[in-house]
Amino acid sequence: MSRRILICTDLDGTLLPNGRAPESASARRHFTQVVARPEVSLAYVTGRHQALVEEAIAEFSLPVPQVVIADVGTTIYDVGNAGWHVWPSWKERLAAQWEPGRREELQLALQELKGLRLQEDTKQTDFKLSYYVAMDTSSREAVAEVHRRLERQSTSSRLIFSRDSKGIGLLDLVPPMAGKLSAIEFLQERRGFWRERTVFAGDSGNDLEVLASQVPSVLVANASAAVRQQALELAKAKDTSPRLYQAQGGFLGMNGNYSAGILEGLAHFLPEIAEWLT
Repeated sequence: MSRRILICTDLDGTLLPNGRAPESASARRHFTQVVARPEVSLAYVTGRHQALVEEAIAEFSLPVPQVVIADVGTTIYDVGNAGWHVWPSWKERLAAQWEPGRREELQLALQELKGLRLQEDTKQTDFKLSYYVAMDTSSREAVAEVHRRLERQSTSSRLIFSRDSKGIGLLDLVPPMAGKLSAIEFLQERRGFWRERTVFAGDSGNDLEVLASQVPSVLVANASAAVRQQALELAKAKDTSPRLYQAQGGFLGMNGNYSAGILEGLAHFLPEIAEWLT
């Protein structure tokens, strides 16, 4: 079996300790130690765009990854000393589903819909139309109405609903093939990473499709009860429960939150990682 390991992690609330839960003091140092190994490749998988990923790396002194899957899986970058480089092959795959002007058509169809507020221009891409959604009872009605309008237009799009680190609702419309899971699978395919040697970590609604997939995944301990319940139910429905690990705390005396939870899940799926740290 190949010894190469692919670690894919969400940022906000997963690797970034920017939630309410406390962070274990040594967790990020241990994480940096693991991803520095020559057999490990690191990918950040996030809803953030490039500038905000770079901001997070600088603010939290994160290790620089080899790959960034950004914009909720609608953009893939190689990252290195020569800078950031978009994967044209991923853009071409998504462009086959969303021809030029599709995002503008969708925006027109959803204009004046109560409960939605268009996100800033910097958070829109050719393959992602993004809104803020109020986190109240009207949010469910707004999302349902988006579904209805898309069905009437026979528009090939999927909806991704989540919350940001401040609890604000986020609604992204993307091509059917886009998303974190599809982008990770594309990365595995193009770079030859084995599923059994790949581990994903997440904590939020836009991570659910990966958490309940065949990709070995860890739900960090600081994830909300709602996301935890959804992840467990989806994994059970898809018969992927053995592929989902819930961090509990206790590994290396850490609490299981954020990067401590990532390390706990890595040690569960890939025991050699526990040996590296102990």
